[in-house]
Amino acid sequence: MVPAPAEDVSAVSAEVQLGVGGIILYGSNGPSNLAQQLADLEALAPAGEVLTVMTDEEGGAVQRLSNLVGPLPSARQMAATMSPQQIRQLGLSTGERLRSAGVTVDLAPVLDLDGGTGPSATDPDGTRSFSTSASTAAADGIAFAKGLIAAGVTPVVKHFPGLGSSAGNTDSAPATTLPYAQLKTAGLLPFAWAVSQGLPAVMVANASVPGLTNRPASISSAVIQGVLRQQLHFQGLVMTDSLSAGALSGAGYSVPQAAVAALRAGADLLLFNATSAQLSTVTAATVAAIVAAVQAGSLPRSELVAAVAQVLTFKSLSQPQPATAGARGTQLRLDGLEPRVGAGHS
Repeated sequence: MVPAPAEDVSAVSAEVQLGVGGIILYGSNGPSNLAQQLADLEALAPAGEVLTVMTDEEGGAVQRLSNLVGPLPSARQMAATMSPQQIRQLGLSTGERLRSAGVTVDLAPVLDLDGGTGPSATDPDGTRSFSTSASTAAADGIAFAKGLIAAGVTPVVKHFPGLGSSAGNTDSAPATTLPYAQLKTAGLLPFAWAVSQGLPAVMVANASVPGLTNRPASISSAVIQGVLRQQLHFQGLVMTDSLSAGALSGAGYSVPQAAVAALRAGADLLLFNATSAQLSTVTAATVAAIVAAVQAGSLPRSELVAAVAQVLTFKSLSQPQPATAGARGTQLRLDGLEPRVGAGHS
């Protein structure tokens, strides 16, 4: 996925012609004819390729297309003032407006457990989190996700295995989550519930996880293969958070190096940031690094093919019907994690 300014998606025409999997919209506003611009852009893609169009439309402090979608309350405000049924309806109306604008994937909801005052340079979540309660975050976040699905927009839950109360903001520098032993009893539970409910995609955080891995989670097989795939039995799409983040560069990884490491760890879809001036260079270098790794045998071709298969399945999900990707059933302490009833209590 390559970043594209919502105000001028034609800026990534060259990358789309080369066959990138899709684009992620940045900025704070989209033009009134965004859907037509995106259709024109997709027409440049190689024959038969569907262009995935993503954005971050969470509500509150994180909205990319508020002028087209309308203002949305933050996740914390949703949890405090709305029932899960009302949140699902909000997800549905949000998804309908996104879909009419040509957007097929929403990088939401955030399932992290956080009660801080962020988002900020030190707290990546804050009001982006529904609650510090695992059951509330799970019920409300999944309600929003199911509303999106009903509108034909695919949700992506984030930031696995849980960024709540992390030691810092990975956008800027390396940071750690809470220790894995603590995540297993709280922060990981909303993601386990989301997997059990069949949600189709998970974004993996860039923080390292004490007691599990010293590497950023997005490039850690212990996180992606060990926990998400093997323990939670997730079968859907695994997406990285931005591989341009300070957590990766601070650990010594360029975007191309991080891309190869993420694929080796089991990720299927790669995200990164780049300015318009840097985009073609970073994209070409990342593709070259992946090809070189396959040719050298350090990245098995079979793993790359499996990742592509996941991406193609993911692309097919953006239809106005319930998604079915993702495994059912998880053994990770789901006892007592039932959807809450009523509003408030966040």
